[in-house]
Amino acid sequence: MNGMTRHIRLEQPAMMGPIFAQLRRGPGDPTHRWLGDIRLRATRTPAGPALIKILANGTQVSARAWGGGAEWSLDQLPRLLGAADDPSAFRPRPDHAPLVEAWQRYGHYRVGRTEAVFEALAPACIEQVVTGKEAFRAWRLLVREFGEPAPGPAREPGTAAYGMYLPPTPEVWSRVPSWRFLAAGVEQRRSRTLVRTAIRATALERTLTGSYEQADRALRSFPGVGPWTSAEVRQRAHGDPDAWSIGDYHVGRDISYTLTGEELDDDACLEILEPYRGHRFRVQMLLSMVGRRRPRRAPRMTLPTHTPYATRGRS
Repeated sequence: MNGMTRHIRLEQPAMMGPIFAQLRRGPGDPTHRWLGDIRLRATRTPAGPALIKILANGTQVSARAWGGGAEWSLDQLPRLLGAADDPSAFRPRPDHAPLVEAWQRYGHYRVGRTEAVFEALAPACIEQVVTGKEAFRAWRLLVREFGEPAPGPAREPGTAAYGMYLPPTPEVWSRVPSWRFLAAGVEQRRSRTLVRTAIRATALERTLTGSYEQADRALRSFPGVGPWTSAEVRQRAHGDPDAWSIGDYHVGRDISYTLTGEELDDDACLEILEPYRGHRFRVQMLLSMVGRRRPRRAPRMTLPTHTPYATRGRS
């Protein structure tokens, strides 16, 4: 259980809260665990499985990793925390006061990148159409059934990481029977998309080598992967600062309400965000960090998978 240790210094303070909030699929996600200021992440790397434990204090970051992918995950850590992100061209408009405030408070935020494309796509497929609560439950059940214990202390009773799991490999996802997906609440449309992309997982990883626009086109060439799913993947795997969650039930309405005082649809939100092209996901995250969103007027809705909407919703 020795693991490998690394200490790094970033150019700006690490904002692990928003970065890991994007990566964790609900508070019960078996692949992530938060312990005060410490973040634990179980992941599959090109070099093998890894469990990484990260603690940041301003620009100083200490990490320890276990498993065959330990060295890879430590080498990749600066990029996970946003070292490859460049916000120098971003400028909030003076008439967008909430965004000006957010930028003043959180101008050191950087968009992180996991460089694990299929690992981001699998839960995004599960999250299509349904509420977060439903998707997080399905993810938790499927990872615990078809994943495997993470390396190092995740296998040692009494440790903080005990019980953490690696997500299933693409090969395992491709063999999950449809009835097991259904038992977890994932209907055939979503499970079919996940299985099809699992079969071509190697091609997905190659999207990391091109531009963000090329990655978007490549991802959307897969049946069942639309603008929303592509954006959810690029936010996490590619660190694309422009990949805002278009098609999300809440995000466009929250952004438009915060910046204009009106709750508008995605088409109108696209016009509002046009001056920020190249940084629209950055806008989304900055506004979320200052808690700016429209008032909720209705109870949370559940979208049963047998309804017509479930076959026409976001993808």
